Amino acid sequence: MHVLDYDGYLLDLDGTVYRGNEVIPEAVTFINWLIKEQKKFLFVTNNSSKTPKQAVDKLNSMSIPAKREHIFTSALMAAYHVQQLADRPKSAYIIGSTGLKVALEEVGIIEQDVDPDVVIVGIDRTFTYDKLEKASLAIQEGAKLIATNGDKMIPTERGSVPGNGSIVAAIEAASGTQAEIVGKPNPRFIKQAVSLLHTSPRRTLMIGDNYDTDILAGIHANVATLHIDTGVTRYRDVQAKEIQPTHLIRSFTELF
Repeated sequence: MHVLDYDGYLLDLDGTVYRGNEVIPEAVTFINWLIKEQKKFLFVTNNSSKTPKQAVDKLNSMSIPAKREHIFTSALMAAYHVQQLADRPKSAYIIGSTGLKVALEEVGIIEQDVDPDVVIVGIDRTFTYDKLEKASLAIQEGAKLIATNGDKMIPTERGSVPGNGSIVAAIEAASGTQAEIVGKPNPRFIKQAVSLLHTSPRRTLMIGDNYDTDILAGIHANVATLHIDTGVTRYRDVQAKEIQPTHLIRSFTELF
């Protein structure tokens, strides 16, 4: 199937649509085409720092006409996930930003750093030793460790900077516990996004720049995948992978 013939599209943000505060112009052209052709699409991001409104505001500031219904973040997936746990937690020690805290608050999770049921970790640009210590001690006392994502790097206009995976790695090392990742590459994240999109998995395309998260998530969720060479994983490195994406391009300009 040609890239432009799918019914639904899942687009990563960091490294695919923008790098930091710098928009990728070709991505804007592609998104405008999706809107013109009345294609269904969702922005599916592992970045848990922003609320859906904040994500929309950033996209709108880049001349991308996104709406609230176009946003699905790993913070929203974390909130959905904790509601599905058999022993549903009531409290959490949250390492993260506004997007994660608001998403969890909206499903009734109480934030506390003493004897929490779970420790939930999202990107936190104010991460400190004190937070690491509290998380480690809570986990040693029985709290479950959940992470929005394991991305070790985030592509920005300045280059790649540490991502949530770097924080999670520190907590895993300090606590001796492996985190459960709810964002990409967990295929449940993509399956939930497809459910929200109301499309068939076989007619849905996952587009992203990170092979280890975006592409593997799509492959394991049985949707088609397109890797684009604008962010984390380089084109030549993807070519060397044993499992190939459905489509591989250097830029959105190749599609038109």
